Amino acid sequence: MTTRRPAIFLDRDGVLVATDVRNGKPIAALTLDDFTILPEASTAVASLKAAGFMTIVVTNQPELARGNVDSATMDAMHARLAAAMPIDAVYVCPHDSGEGCDCRKPAPGMLLRAADDLDLDLAASYMVGDRWRDVGAGLAAGCTTVLIECGYTEPERVEPDLTARDVAEAATLILDREKAVRRPGGRA
Repeated sequence: MTTRRPAIFLDRDGVLVATDVRNGKPIAALTLDDFTILPEASTAVASLKAAGFMTIVVTNQPELARGNVDSATMDAMHARLAAAMPIDAVYVCPHDSGEGCDCRKPAPGMLLRAADDLDLDLAASYMVGDRWRDVGAGLAAGCTTVLIECGYTEPERVEPDLTARDVAEAATLILDREKAVRRPGGRA
């Protein structure tokens, strides 16, 4: 019997990678030249990995379905991300909002798939994102949720467990919370 592992699920854009914000809405990078990893992301993810968490990127990328970015560019973006920080896996929803898939956040499909693939303990895991869709997916999968507040104008439709200014603060909140609940001999 194997022990299920805890994970940190990380949204990509606005959490690990810079986004443009236009009219209060985040806009993802469409080219490799515009794909900029946030300065605090590598250290934050490394600290979570060092604490024993699997680190999994779960990202909605409707620009694939819309034809605004191709899969080779997306793969190169994710290779750059994995080279910059210890990422165990990347799960991508390539569908647009009207396609009715089970993987587009706020649906929990990517998190559930990762849990099956990697033998993860969702109840001991966290979902970190910058939009209500990320929080919704985390809640639906049974994870603790952390919202990175980026000042977007879209209304939040669900309440996160924790809020942070950036992924570095999110990592600190998670690690502090874990220390507070950890019992002698292992996880709570």
